[in-house]
Amino acid sequence: MKAFVDLYVALESTTSSLGKRAAMLDYLRRASAADAAWAVYFLAGGKPRQLVPGKLLKEYAREAAGVPEWLFDESYQAVGDLAETIALLLPEQPHADDASLAAWMEHSLLPLRGMAPEQLKPRLLEAWGRLDARGRLVFTKLITGSFRVGVSRLLVTRVLAELAGVDAKEIAQRMVGYTDLNARPSAQAYQSLIAAEAPSGLQQGGMPYPFFLAHALQADIADFDRLLGPPSNWLVEWKWDGIRAQLVRRAGDTWLWSRGEELVSDRFPELVEAGAALPDGTVIDGEIVVCREGRVQPFAQLQQRIGRKTLTPRILRDVPVALLAYDLLEWEGEDWRPRPQRERRAALDALLARTAVDALRSSPLLEEPGWEDYARLREGSRERGVEGMMLKQAGGSYGVGRSKDVGLWWKWKVDPYSVDAVLIYAQKGHGRRASLYTDYTFAVWDAPPGVAGRRLIPFAKAYSGLTDEEIRKVDAIVRKTTQETFGPVRSVTPTMVFELGFEGIARSTRHKSGIAVRFPRMLRWRQDKPVEEADTLETLSALLPTATEQA
Repeated sequence: MKAFVDLYVALESTTSSLGKRAAMLDYLRRASAADAAWAVYFLAGGKPRQLVPGKLLKEYAREAAGVPEWLFDESYQAVGDLAETIALLLPEQPHADDASLAAWMEHSLLPLRGMAPEQLKPRLLEAWGRLDARGRLVFTKLITGSFRVGVSRLLVTRVLAELAGVDAKEIAQRMVGYTDLNARPSAQAYQSLIAAEAPSGLQQGGMPYPFFLAHALQADIADFDRLLGPPSNWLVEWKWDGIRAQLVRRAGDTWLWSRGEELVSDRFPELVEAGAALPDGTVIDGEIVVCREGRVQPFAQLQQRIGRKTLTPRILRDVPVALLAYDLLEWEGEDWRPRPQRERRAALDALLARTAVDALRSSPLLEEPGWEDYARLREGSRERGVEGMMLKQAGGSYGVGRSKDVGLWWKWKVDPYSVDAVLIYAQKGHGRRASLYTDYTFAVWDAPPGVAGRRLIPFAKAYSGLTDEEIRKVDAIVRKTTQETFGPVRSVTPTMVFELGFEGIARSTRHKSGIAVRFPRMLRWRQDKPVEEADTLETLSALLPTATEQA
């Protein structure tokens, strides 16, 4: 455990990719296979289900630290991270335990889940008592699922590839499913990851393939012929606003995996049932969407399925889903990814035509004579309920991650929706931003200028899009214009207008404004615009989709 804590500190203390790579290589070369298995799991983004409720963690830590509740809460607000707050408040002591990371996971961490409070409290206090402040920080982060060290999965993959002397794409394929919520890292699993020779090509059991990701296309239409060549070199289709997924059919069973490598078969049983119509040895890549009466519905409706723990017959009936398929990765047990995109797509369309299952359908291909024609068609994306277009190299293979060496996909998205909104609430951030007000709530007017008694109605929260310098300036204004404080939140005098961008918009009964937006972010600080000229609910309502095209 101490070596893993040292690795965490080393990774946190540098922003250099080379520095992080060196620290991980040094750790993995020294660690046992069992310890390395868990380290790779966490570094690559694995998160076990929360082991202890946050409320109990706060209660036991506060008692152990001997501080009143108000002081603990104030410290938490100032620090911005529960694990760090606990590590700082508990009495300082030396690291008095030499157990390995794997031993800590098996004997001190995983057993905490579901433990009765009367057993949990002494186990937690005993574990905290064996660790210094750094160890308590990492230990508690692992409990809460908040372990993050600024290391990408791609960097972990490259480190393992260097360690094993194996191509990074092969390592990426071996890592599929490694960080699944139900995964249990083991020495054997780690040794399989870094083995010099391992089965390549066909995935085993119900495992999907690493997802091929698209690059953002941001170029003037006049440059398309020079950059891309003629449209005949590409397969063009709509960019759907759904959940990317692979449907795997092998050995008489069916699995459905999300792009985040989460097994979601239980969330979409009708797609698993539809997959039974496919022959064994078939893997399809596509997008899960809500489809009703032949029309693709807004993403907000799909969220009704995602957020529910139990799928009732009513939900299954009212929110039906389909998989809009656009690639065939495996056919008759053979890895088809090296084959040209055009060949894979033709075989996919023929397969789904023969299968004739309503929940499995091909994503329609678009055919226009020139890029200007595609641009005109793309202008109607919002009305169709799509995000733009996908361009896929007709002769390209299916790659791994966001690569360009064997094939190329572009996402040609429409510009985001945008409105000018007023900052009315602010809250401190987390981590390095814990001392600054960086998380903001924005509002629009409920009536146009000149209407007596009009009010600002909150509709979105955003925390990204500003530079560090802008954040410092906004933080200073928040502190000067605070009207009231509600726990960690400050209400401020409305003085600042920001242009907010977002990817989607839908009606919502859960929001005071009656509207919910997707992925809001700050595009720019409108210091040139008075608060009175910010946009209205009417402006937002005008952006709501009115119809979608038939899929």
